[in-house]
Amino acid sequence: MEVEIAPTRKVTILGLDKRSVSDIAWCATTFGANRLYWVDGHILCLEVYEKSFEHELKTREFPISQICYASFPKFEKIYEIEKSLQIPIVNVSDMKIFQSIMKTILGNEGKEQREQNV
Repeated sequence: MEVEIAPTRKVTILGLDKRSVSDIAWCATTFGANRLYWVDGHILCLEVYEKSFEHELKTREFPISQICYASFPKFEKIYEIEKSLQIPIVNVSDMKIFQSIMKTILGNEGKEQREQNV
C-alpha cells in the first residue's frame, strides 16, 4: 500500500472583508453556515461552494468565494447571536492551512493601511 500526503498547494480568496463579530455571526447563521473558525485571536467565516472541493481534488488548489473576519481575542466554543440563536466556533489555530490564510489576511490588511497612508 502506498500512502501519499498531498497538501493543498494554493488557496485563492476571491473576496475579503473585515466586519464586526456580530455582523459575521448574523450573516453566517442566515446564510446557513454551521460554524465559525477561530485563529489566533481572530474569527473567520468562509463561503465555500461545493465545486471548490472538486477543484481542489483535481488541482490541489482551493478557491474560497468569500472570507469575512474580525478580531476576537478570546476563544469561545459558542457565540450567542440572540437569545436561543447560537453558532459554534471551532479553534483551528493549530491547522497549517488556517494559519497561512490568517497570515495572508493580516499581511493584506497591513498593506492596505500603508497604501492609505501614502
